[in-house]
Amino acid sequence: MGRTRSAAPARPVLLATAIVLVAINLRASITAVGPIVSDIRADLGLSSASAGLLTTLPVLAFALASPLAGPLSRRVGIERTLAGALVLLLGGILVRVAGPTWAAFAGTALLGIAIAAGNVLLPSLVTRDLPKRMGPVTSLYVTVMVSFAGIASTISVPLADDAGLGWRGALAVWAGPVAVGLVIWLPRAARSGPREVRPGGEREVRPTRMRRSAIAWQVTAYMGLQSFAFYVLVAWLPVLLEDDGVSATTAGALMGVMQAASLVATIAVPVLATRATHQRWLVLVSSALGVFAAGGLVVAPGDLALLWTVTVGVAGGSTLSLALAFFVLRTRDGADAAALSGMAQSLGYGFAAAGPFVIGALHDATDGWTVPAVVLLADWVLILVAGLAAGRRRVAAEPRR
Repeated sequence: MGRTRSAAPARPVLLATAIVLVAINLRASITAVGPIVSDIRADLGLSSASAGLLTTLPVLAFALASPLAGPLSRRVGIERTLAGALVLLLGGILVRVAGPTWAAFAGTALLGIAIAAGNVLLPSLVTRDLPKRMGPVTSLYVTVMVSFAGIASTISVPLADDAGLGWRGALAVWAGPVAVGLVIWLPRAARSGPREVRPGGEREVRPTRMRRSAIAWQVTAYMGLQSFAFYVLVAWLPVLLEDDGVSATTAGALMGVMQAASLVATIAVPVLATRATHQRWLVLVSSALGVFAAGGLVVAPGDLALLWTVTVGVAGGSTLSLALAFFVLRTRDGADAAALSGMAQSLGYGFAAAGPFVIGALHDATDGWTVPAVVLLADWVLILVAGLAAGRRRVAAEPRR
């Protein structure tokens, strides 16, 4: 039997550039929706529940599609899987703004499936091809991902209103970065295939069965809890602030501030995490910031909105960076990193998907934001608990014979 062709190891700078072009597209098409969701509701005639489903749909897609990314990449190769994901993402963005209500939901589901593949496979790709540069490269791609998430949420209202593009045009602009990414990834995909043999000549072995590992479950809990906080904030923080007297434009800008503040963490935390013997002190500091910010949203959301958004931005950037770092720090190779990433993101995002709905339902039931903010505060306490367990120096691994 002939052996499937394998991609030659990429030069670090070229591979890092290709990774960045994927990372640009892993949040922007989602975070762009929050500030203009009122325009979408009015144009499509959506109820509050339907609008909540639209913002939650990508996270549900993450949960359903994440377990499939690793097995698919082992069959056709990481490069081809990522290139296919970019094609699907481009299609999803264009379908979402095509016209009818069903297209908005179908396109959102497609782009969520595409992003799930990137979420799962980038840590695996870094572990496989850049093992000696995991900290800096993880820092680079997480920082880029968060930066463009912030840019997207900041410019949505100006693009829709000031530039006269409407909500459809404001969301369609994010097809551009995907097209640029495809220019790089389609040629890479054509030259690559599954890697059946390790660089040293050993046959590839099956990844660890993560559901048998305690540390894998702890990483999964951490991933889900921090994702719950992030998607609640993306969906409802602008509305919470507006209800407390902050203008819509300012609330949208503050979402950009939150993402910008998280850059401080995404630049530093992956490097610090990979150099440390354990990550529990990073967990403690980041969770304490999250508890402080969530407490502020309980007692005085609008009065000190800038302080809370900056603080929760740093906290959220830290927890996201740690969650992604745990995928490589708690595994021994790229196959196990993909397996842990798939499990943690599938179950974690499945839990996080309930966040916007639960918070919206609590707001409707109580006609206020105090109870939802208390739930967010409790989530940050649980993030601390799960993180202290996941931050221990452990590796999820089964014996290999």
